[in-house]
Order: sequence, then C-alpha cells, then structure tokens
Amino acid sequence: MAATVVRTLGSTLGKNMREVRIHLCQNSAASKGARDFVEQQYVNLKKSNPDFPILIRECSGVQARIWARYDFGKEKSVSVDNMSADQVASALQTLVQPKP
Repeated sequence: MAATVVRTLGSTLGKNMREVRIHLCQNSAASKGARDFVEQQYVNLKKSNPDFPILIRECSGVQARIWARYDFGKEKSVSVDNMSADQVASALQTLVQPKP
C-alpha cells in the first residue's frame, strides 16, 4: 500500500509544500515503520520529485515524526511512532493534501 500512496503522490509534493523532514531513531522499535518506509519508498519518492527537499534525520531516542514545511514558513507535523510503513505513507499523504 505504501508504494501505491507514493505513486499517487507522484510529483505533487512541490505544489503544496516546500520541504518534508522525516525524523526517526536508528534502533527503536517505535521507529521501525518510519525506517521501513524510508528504506522501501524514499528512492521512488525522490525520483518523482528530484528537486524537492526530502530530508531524513536520524537521532537516537527521538520520536518518529514527519514534518511538512509550507509557504511562509508554516510547519505541520504528525507523529508516526509505532506505525507501519503503510501508515507512515498515509500520514505523509494527509500532510501533502491541500486543506479545503
């Protein structure tokens, strides 16, 4: 399912956002879904958005979280602790979609 979400996002990241940061711990069980998402989907996501900044930040003991930066420096984040790779993809998709 994560692959489907990444394909659906395609090259739309830059339309609504300025940057995506994924924070995760290298060893914790709570960050396993975030690590799996990065390992399995980062390359496809980056190929679809070659000029868009997608940053991976690893820090021991940090809570897994996705940060999205929009125009005018506005930021929003969502915790992805204890989520599967598919749930992480869904969380990213909710951050990408423009608000009605």
